[in-house]
Amino acid sequence: MKKQFRELLHRYKVEAFKLTHHAENGAPSALASEIVHHTEEALNNAYHYHFHQDPNPDRLETFTMIKNFTLEALLPPVVEKVMRRVVQLEKQQQLMFQLVDELLEVLSEEEGPVQAREVG
Repeated sequence: MKKQFRELLHRYKVEAFKLTHHAENGAPSALASEIVHHTEEALNNAYHYHFHQDPNPDRLETFTMIKNFTLEALLPPVVEKVMRRVVQLEKQQQLMFQLVDELLEVLSEEEGPVQAREVG
C-alpha cells in the first residue's frame, strides 16, 4: 500500500510541476486559452467613473487619457499574471482532489479483505 501511495503522490507532483513550469513553452494550450479568456473577461469589466459635477473639459480629457492608458498598457500584463496563477492553482486543486480520491480508493480496496477476515 505504501508503494501505491508513493506512486500516486509522485504522479501528482510530476503533473503539478508540468502544470506550473511547462505552460509557458510558446505553444498555445488549453491552459493558455483559459488564461486569455479570463484576462479578457476581467478587462472587459472595467468600471466607469461618473463625475458628481460637470467636470472641466481639460480635466475630463486628462482623466480619459489616464484611464485609457491604464486599461490598455498597465492592467493587461498584471491581470494576465494574476489569472495565470489563479488558473494554475485551480488546476492543482483539481489534481489534489483526484489524488485524494485515488488514495481513498486504495484504502478502501485494502480494507475490504481485512474486514471480511475479521467477520469470518
